[in-house]
Amino acid sequence: MNIESLIQNYMSELPEQKRRDLIEIKSLITGTMIGCKQWFLDGKNEDGKIVSNPNIGFGSCMIRYADGKSREFYRIGISANQSGISIYIFGLNSKTELQDKFGSRLGKAKVSGYCIKFNKLENVNREALQEMIEWLAGQEIKN
Repeated sequence: MNIESLIQNYMSELPEQKRRDLIEIKSLITGTMIGCKQWFLDGKNEDGKIVSNPNIGFGSCMIRYADGKSREFYRIGISANQSGISIYIFGLNSKTELQDKFGSRLGKAKVSGYCIKFNKLENVNREALQEMIEWLAGQEIKN
């Protein structure tokens, strides 16, 4: 099964509101990061055990681990969870960059070092979200 089919299957199983929110966020990202690599992580580890919520990823960056190893990973990820939606951002230059640039303008969202969490997309300032996606798409990634 191809990535887009996996993404569609995942979204089809979500409650209506979360599905609509993810579809809109996915459209914002793919409309800005045209032709970007798409990812789907089902949330299971090598043993088939569920270790996280499924994630849809967009773009590409290298992430480095404390032990010196690195691997390719998505730049922006989205996921539905128990309390709402999470947007994950990788390849940032610092743990405060996301909060400093967009935290105060995103609306009713909790912003951490690499994650934006909110209950419903209607609670988020879409203009600030679009600006953030454009900034990420145009930013040179330092690894």
